[in-house]
Amino acid sequence: MFTIDQIKAAHSKVKSGADFPNYVQDLIRLGVTSYDTYVKDGHADYYGKNDYTTSSEPKYEALSISEESNVNQFISDLKAHQQGKTDYPTFCSDCAKSGVAKWIVNMEKMTCTYYDTSGKEVLVENIPQ
Repeated sequence: MFTIDQIKAAHSKVKSGADFPNYVQDLIRLGVTSYDTYVKDGHADYYGKNDYTTSSEPKYEALSISEESNVNQFISDLKAHQQGKTDYPTFCSDCAKSGVAKWIVNMEKMTCTYYDTSGKEVLVENIPQ
């Protein structure tokens, strides 16, 4: 099974959202089937076959997540991040301001789904392969 150190090594290659599709492919090769990332502190829960689970440590000081979703602002910030215009900490801060509390990446469906603080879907994206 995969380790957090292996995931960190894969993540170290990511400089912006433009690198995300390659990161997902690296995780698939490690055996990750899905993962949940929490905007509040940046920790993630990773899932593999046979109910395998491991979690990362928080990556930064806790952010305050807006209770009100601003989908249009989030989409604008997401596009900027995917174009390499922002780094990961900036993207997480932008998510918090727009009311995005977490995202779930599903390797089987090749989707990344963003959720607000109430658990409602904000956006579902297909991950380029």
